[in-house]
Amino acid sequence: MLPHERGGVTVMQCSGCHGVFLRYSDLGQLVEQENEWHIASGPTTQPIPRIVPGMTPPPLYNPPKQPRSYLDELFG
Repeated sequence: MLPHERGGVTVMQCSGCHGVFLRYSDLGQLVEQENEWHIASGPTTQPIPRIVPGMTPPPLYNPPKQPRSYLDELFG
């Protein structure tokens, strides 16, 4: 595991699978920084919604797959 400093948070990255691991509290800090970035960048982006107890997951959204070509329509 190799430590990396990102946004004031220590992130551990596996040298084998390149998976990223961090503490739950550090994840919260990164989410807050992400929200601040969205707010500062103007109205074109949306901040990440806060996760609070009692929330229900959003309904599954499976848009119909649009074929990109005739072959994709046949074999997609």
